[in-house]
Amino acid sequence: MGKIPRHRRLAPLLAPLLALFAAPALAAPECRDIAHEGRAYTLCTLDAADDDIRLFHKTDGKVIGSFNRLETMLEAEGLSLTFAMNAGMYHEDRSPVGLYVEQGRETAPLVANPGPGNFGLVPNGVFCLMEGRAAVVETLAYRANPPACRYASQSGPMLVLNGKLHPRFLKNSTSRHFRNGVGVGADGRTVHFVISDEPVTFWEFGSLFRDQLGTPNALYFDGSVSRLFAPAIGRNDTGFPLGPLVGAVVRKP
Repeated sequence: MGKIPRHRRLAPLLAPLLALFAAPALAAPECRDIAHEGRAYTLCTLDAADDDIRLFHKTDGKVIGSFNRLETMLEAEGLSLTFAMNAGMYHEDRSPVGLYVEQGRETAPLVANPGPGNFGLVPNGVFCLMEGRAAVVETLAYRANPPACRYASQSGPMLVLNGKLHPRFLKNSTSRHFRNGVGVGADGRTVHFVISDEPVTFWEFGSLFRDQLGTPNALYFDGSVSRLFAPAIGRNDTGFPLGPLVGAVVRKP
């Protein structure tokens, strides 16, 4: 039998190493700094058809409450957290103020009446994740025709509704706070998560979604507790214990 060429003898040894380098890197949402009307924001854009976006609230009966604890929980499931943000208002016990659905199970009911605070500044709405799609739906429209949400979180106010800013927003307002929210593109796939990097008014924040991101509907998540986890840009905000969280996950290789 003739001598096997050296390159053929090395091939079985090199194959696993080559496969390692050829393997795709862990998917990460596109997160970047943006500016609108002189104000600074961080934008993370995901695709509801390609990215595994979920809502999280409790594990083993206890509120998760932080990005670090969520990371630890997912690690045990063989998953990596690539993005996270607080995703709705909550009571002192960190239970959701309005509708909350996780893995198709409703654990808090829809609240359709006006009320105090930003949540009750109607119209408010629901962020809904369906199979391969996402939507921001005004609360009364949701109640009249509930979509098949695998995950859902109610918050308020609506920042943009059918291409228009919330009717109670004032262009000359002086009430500025750190804020975060979500808007869904007209394609039903493009999901924009935004957190302000400086205090902004509701008008300024809503205008970003309407005018720069072009989302026909967008929803406010919260203000002073606004936090972002975006390892791709080296960001992991800490601070107040949180209630509902939204995050994107990938399976570890």
